[in-house]
Amino acid sequence: MGEDLFEGLDGGAGEDVFRTEGEGPGEGGARAKAEWPDARRPLAARMRPRRLEDIVGQDHILGEGKLLRRAIEADRLGSIILYGPPGCGKTSLAEVIARATKRAFERSSGVLSNVAGLRKALEGAKARLAMAGRETILFIDEIHRFNKAQQDVLLPYVEEGSVTLIGATTHNPFFFINNPLTSRSQIFQLNPLDEAAVEALLRRALESPEGLGGKGVEADGEALAFLAAVCEGDGRRALNALEIAALTTPPGPDGRVRITRAAAEESIQKKAVRYDADEDEHYDTISAFIKSVRGSDPNAALYWLAKMLYAGEDPRFVARRLVILASEDIGNADPRGLTVAVSALQAVDFVGMPEARLALAQATTYLATAPKSNASYLGLAEASADVAAGRVLPVPRALRSTGSKRAAKAFGHEGYLYAHDFEGHVVDQEYVPTSKIYYRPTQEGYEKAIGERIAHWNEIRAAQRAARRAAEKAAEKKAAEGKQEEAE
Repeated sequence: MGEDLFEGLDGGAGEDVFRTEGEGPGEGGARAKAEWPDARRPLAARMRPRRLEDIVGQDHILGEGKLLRRAIEADRLGSIILYGPPGCGKTSLAEVIARATKRAFERSSGVLSNVAGLRKALEGAKARLAMAGRETILFIDEIHRFNKAQQDVLLPYVEEGSVTLIGATTHNPFFFINNPLTSRSQIFQLNPLDEAAVEALLRRALESPEGLGGKGVEADGEALAFLAAVCEGDGRRALNALEIAALTTPPGPDGRVRITRAAAEESIQKKAVRYDADEDEHYDTISAFIKSVRGSDPNAALYWLAKMLYAGEDPRFVARRLVILASEDIGNADPRGLTVAVSALQAVDFVGMPEARLALAQATTYLATAPKSNASYLGLAEASADVAAGRVLPVPRALRSTGSKRAAKAFGHEGYLYAHDFEGHVVDQEYVPTSKIYYRPTQEGYEKAIGERIAHWNEIRAAQRAARRAAEKAAEKKAAEGKQEEAE
């Protein structure tokens, strides 16, 4: 493809797509390019794929016969949003699409763009289509950072086909991008690169002339396997670590640089876990943690707990979620669960980190291995639904607050039966004017005993009810006999 395929709307903006570091328009850019040759660009930038065949690890959307690959090869691409973690190849894929199609290519950023600049680019694309019949791809990196007004600007142009939008985001597009825009775009999720893909990327960098090929650098298989594993599917991070190792490892007697596992470990230092306090990884990880505890898997729960604490999560946030879980998912199957969770929350505040992680680990493993019941949660949800639907029942007269026996008699609120005066400290009386059952104890843990206790109470109430009815019938019979004697 010729250079004109990447032209900008106002004389050079499109060149930003492939601009080398430090390069700018005009003579300043030329001088900068002379001072900073291509070899001085980061290895990850030099190793960006140029063809579809060079992209690794995304076969689920780019494999032979897959929809996205067919659309690119046929130059029939519609607006798309590429969603995935850092370093999985979103920007690289957009640039490959730019090279593979015959469309003009414009690049923007959710961090730097404003409405005026965006509108100018969109109008330029519309004019290009009208005058030259040439379509434009508008690539917006970090599109989730656009506010609602900026996203709304895109809508009419995307809808009428003036531009083909390619948005890239690390955030769930269904949460962070307007519904009208997502409904007009095909969403493709890119996965973190697996270890085999990252290792292939590293080997390519060692062999390619654009990378470290021909520079006397080699790496042990163990070192590459370590980098592939520790970088958690982030190809950019793996290449950066490889470059640091190559630049800092002294050459051997033969002048060659040999990267060992020890050198690879030093190039990484503390592992940077993907975990942003208010973004997808935060919510996904706490979700996995809670679901692991609910699912009674202490090993998985401890792993997610370790990840959160390692990444700097607020331990009080974790403790609060455990308190909620103790009532929602364990409940009366093990009432001590709530006590343990609340104690962990207090310990976190009292002790602080790093020691507070021990209390969190104890609470996590206790709750994960406790019997589970959501009966109280379901009961409250069902009762709440009845109240919300208008099923608001009156308080029985005998249960209403009166303040004195005289007031109770005056208002007709007499008849309350004091439970402690009866067998088993339970009495058959109406506490709510409905026989609907909300709380259904399970057979798990202590809740089994609760269920048996409720059944026993129901037997006592049934016996009291039967005795009361028998007494009422006897009284009625006696009264009837008395009236008959008076009549005689």
